[in-house]
Amino acid sequence: MKISFSFATAWRPAGLFAASALLLATSCTAPRAIVATGKVTPQGEFRVGYNQGFNVATASLSKAGAAVKEAASQALTQQKVDYTDATTQLQAAALAYVLDPVQPTADLNIRYGIVPRLDAGYKYAFGSHVLDTQYQFLGPTGTPEDPGAGATTGTTYGSIGLQFATQRAKLPGLSFLSDINSLLNFRATRNDLLVPLTFSNSFGPEEEIGAISYGLVYAHSWVSYGFAPTKLFNGSVQVPELTLQKRDFSSFGGFVNLKLGYRYFYVIPAVSLFYQNYGDYALLNGQSTSLSGVTVVPSLGFQLRLPNLFKQ
Repeated sequence: MKISFSFATAWRPAGLFAASALLLATSCTAPRAIVATGKVTPQGEFRVGYNQGFNVATASLSKAGAAVKEAASQALTQQKVDYTDATTQLQAAALAYVLDPVQPTADLNIRYGIVPRLDAGYKYAFGSHVLDTQYQFLGPTGTPEDPGAGATTGTTYGSIGLQFATQRAKLPGLSFLSDINSLLNFRATRNDLLVPLTFSNSFGPEEEIGAISYGLVYAHSWVSYGFAPTKLFNGSVQVPELTLQKRDFSSFGGFVNLKLGYRYFYVIPAVSLFYQNYGDYALLNGQSTSLSGVTVVPSLGFQLRLPNLFKQ
């Protein structure tokens, strides 16, 4: 059976993804959903996609109880706020939400096959810019139209990737976090490095109808932050600002995803799980806090494959 390919038809889903992204994306969190397979983009081909997920972090949930939200709301109405234990909790909540927020995530992405076993890509996560590359060390490097030797259903592929993201971190648009920021004048930046090791088993030759993928992930993050409150006092003395602090931490995790479709268009549900010990963080007034927890990232992706039409 001959399958025809039309660029006009193929770009319709991409336009839908872009419109959906503008409506659904509400964060600038660096993407941690792993939707790649062990097979990289074949040389000369493009892949474009859209991913929508949700970042669920136990550290943030544990720091955002009803008492913290009430304290943030009350502080907003006062001209002068006394430093108490609640103020320490407000800072811990702000840090937790910058380190690992509970909120939707989304990204638009494009990839290109540079050479037979190496591709590279760019993701725009609505405030976070991401560059990544992936090297395939296992499995054939053909295409559904021109399968490589040994490519069939069940063929195993393996690859290792490197992803770097940079962003000016900001608190999610939740009312109590806006109240916290009004009191503390919190500012932060962060950079993230992600190294996924991915294996996959093909459905059809060269993932013609998809694949199941699984693997391990190592991540490392660098965070700079500070607080500069103007109405926070110890008695009659204004609490001095916390100058820029720098911290870094590692994350370890695993993932599984399912790629389903046919040749040019695929749907990719995925879930990733991470554990991280964020470490100790200095706060205002000589205080400090420690953070650690588990993060679950379920996601749903859409991918459009643009074959190399000039390949002989």
